[in-house]
Amino acid sequence: MGYSLGVDTGGTYTDAVVIDAEARAVLGSAKALTTRDDLAIGIGGAVDAALAAAGVGPQDIALVSLSTTLATNALVEGQGGRVALVAIGFTGADLARAGLAEAMGGDPVIVLAGGHGASGEEAAPLDEALLASELQRLGSSVAGFAVTARFATRNPAHEMRARDIIAAATGLPVTCGHELSARLNGPKRALTAVLNARLIGKIATLVAACERHLAARGIAVPLMVVRGDGALISAQMVRERPIETILSGPAASLVGAHWLTGEQTALVSDIGGTTTDVALLKDGLPEIDAEGALVGGHRTMVEAVAMRTTGLGGDSELHLQDEGLAGGMRLGPRRVLPLCLIAIDHPDMVYDALDRALARDQPGDHDGRFVIRMAGAGGGLPARDAALLERIAGALPLSGLLKSRLEIPALDRLVARGLVMLAGVTPTDAAHVLGLSGAWDASAARKGIALMNRKRAGNGLHRAPDAEGFARLVIDQVTAQTRDTLLEAAFAEDPGFRGSDPRGLAHHPLTRAGLAHHGGIIEMTARIGVPVIGLGASAPTYYPAVGAALGARMILPAHAGVANAIGAVVGQISQRATGTVTSDGAGRYTAHLASGPALYPSAEAALAALETALRLDAHDAAIRAGAAHVTLTRAQEIKGAEVEGREVFVEATLTVTASGRPRMAH
Repeated sequence: MGYSLGVDTGGTYTDAVVIDAEARAVLGSAKALTTRDDLAIGIGGAVDAALAAAGVGPQDIALVSLSTTLATNALVEGQGGRVALVAIGFTGADLARAGLAEAMGGDPVIVLAGGHGASGEEAAPLDEALLASELQRLGSSVAGFAVTARFATRNPAHEMRARDIIAAATGLPVTCGHELSARLNGPKRALTAVLNARLIGKIATLVAACERHLAARGIAVPLMVVRGDGALISAQMVRERPIETILSGPAASLVGAHWLTGEQTALVSDIGGTTTDVALLKDGLPEIDAEGALVGGHRTMVEAVAMRTTGLGGDSELHLQDEGLAGGMRLGPRRVLPLCLIAIDHPDMVYDALDRALARDQPGDHDGRFVIRMAGAGGGLPARDAALLERIAGALPLSGLLKSRLEIPALDRLVARGLVMLAGVTPTDAAHVLGLSGAWDASAARKGIALMNRKRAGNGLHRAPDAEGFARLVIDQVTAQTRDTLLEAAFAEDPGFRGSDPRGLAHHPLTRAGLAHHGGIIEMTARIGVPVIGLGASAPTYYPAVGAALGARMILPAHAGVANAIGAVVGQISQRATGTVTSDGAGRYTAHLASGPALYPSAEAALAALETALRLDAHDAAIRAGAAHVTLTRAQEIKGAEVEGREVFVEATLTVTASGRPRMAH
């Protein structure tokens, strides 16, 4: 009997589960802290404990699959390696679109002559000399490159040539836009390539860590990884295209939610340490976002589940707000380490800083906040950032690090690069104060919560009478923000409100009145009309109150804390190959193939040639992804126009999908 091992690496925890897929039974599961400096330690702890809980030996494992939120978290938190964008045939105005300029964040952009026209013809020769000189100028200040060329989906020749030049000159990873999407929209394709390039190092490290532990345990089976649409791909493929793992963890949670509950239609809300991910399960399948995955404010060209990801989790940073006399608070979007957790590793430093802050008459701006140095090189940093990083050794109080307010932006940039992490009060600390969780150091959490409560609101009063009262306010804020996230998702998915602003509807006074069952001259009621499946280790802590606030049937299934890991091994492989046929006149039909454009005398001939190529590409991709038996399906869309009373062919898009279950070791 061969069993399946699922692993999910999140920002806080790494989960592992052993299942018998045929019997639909969970044999054993376990959690371990995600160890960012060496991911193999956390993966190993979870895997070994899950095997022991299941009573299963390494030789009994026939399939291993991995899902992760690391890529999603990195984009939500604005993290990633420094990369260079090589833009071929684009203007400055082009590059300002699709949020590309903001996403670059000061990373270098190399603009070259070249690119192609809409029919695949060369618009201008590629400026190879300028590319070579720019590569020499950049030196080792970047970790990778993204290459995008004008109309590369119609002819990828210049992207491929630039990739070869960069690889030969630098030896660094190169991402080409045409490899990630066959759709038009150069700036959006460039954005996707940039994000992919930034994630390569992070995801390669994760895959290597998982493979290293599996080899050490004698589990000699291929490793699969969950893609953002819930399908599986091989580890080798994900090394080249890590962008496809954005929303991997959330996609796996949807698959896992259906497997655990059998619900066909439901809102699924998965709360982790960094994010809350909400999506609709419809007819047992996750809805796919036709516009491309939206993560961290970036609209990509990656096919993924239609997921609303917000920076709200158990480890979300707490912000006190001064608006109004009573003040308020907000959680996220950045993740920080909970005080109750860092006190385990650095007890003397944490307690000394907290006690000294509590002994002072007036609270300081950075009381109860700490900074921890992470592994990673600081190449390409501005002088102020590099000098600040040099002063951070291990862990230390933030108040003892910052010498002026000018260093706060520098610290934020170091956090964004993943070179340091902040620690402070989080909902996890509040849960420890209230006795809802006892995993770590509740005493440190209480001191941090007490410090936050000393910061008075606009009316000059404390926000709560004691630490317990303040902790309850934090938990209530989790409930409120989760309620709003679910409402926005519900309005977005309800066809009756298509075209309306989901956020505006979720926050509308009439919606609030309906949820509160207003009973005056007008009586109103509102509720979520489908079940809500709550997932995540902390779901039982937060979600009963969320269900009550929404009038929804809240389902908290057994094993909800490892739903991602379950979803990682019960999905199937799916690979798509997409191409287009265009026409610039009667008898001239161009099939845009991976090898370049090819001219045919009829639309039928061009489509037949394109389908033959796509079937081969999709089948080969599914085999490379690890499929055992492949099934091919096709979908075709033809666009025409009426000219002088007759229909004229304009363009056709053909998609071939290859799918199958992964190969199991025997």
